[in-house]
Amino acid sequence: MAIENPSREEIGSMLKKSKRIAVVGLSENPERTSYMVSKAMQDAGYEIIPVNPKADEILGEKAVSSLKDIEGHVDIVNIFRRSEFLPEIAREFAEIDAEIFWAQLGVANEDAYHFLKEKGYTVIMDRCIKVEHAMTK
Repeated sequence: MAIENPSREEIGSMLKKSKRIAVVGLSENPERTSYMVSKAMQDAGYEIIPVNPKADEILGEKAVSSLKDIEGHVDIVNIFRRSEFLPEIAREFAEIDAEIFWAQLGVANEDAYHFLKEKGYTVIMDRCIKVEHAMTK
């Protein structure tokens, strides 16, 4: 079975309800896509939680080493890591209080997708959250 994303309308509805986005692989470098996309989402009113074990602070927010270090509910976990890391991230995602597993454009893994779908999670892969936000405002 292939990866099937929710419809654009469903994604738009999810983005309108969501407030907190944990960003796995958020870079401190303003020239990196993860930084630019996360800054745009922050500017659009979302709370960004940087997940980067090598950083103390990104975009003015305290960085955490892993998803398990986040206090409170997370609406979306947005991933900027290579596809082969998704199964490990999916297992950690399943251990926290989060709703949507979102792998950025160019990032997808069927094993991670099936693991999370079988547990009833919403999974979006190979889509840019900034583009989807702009298209569903």
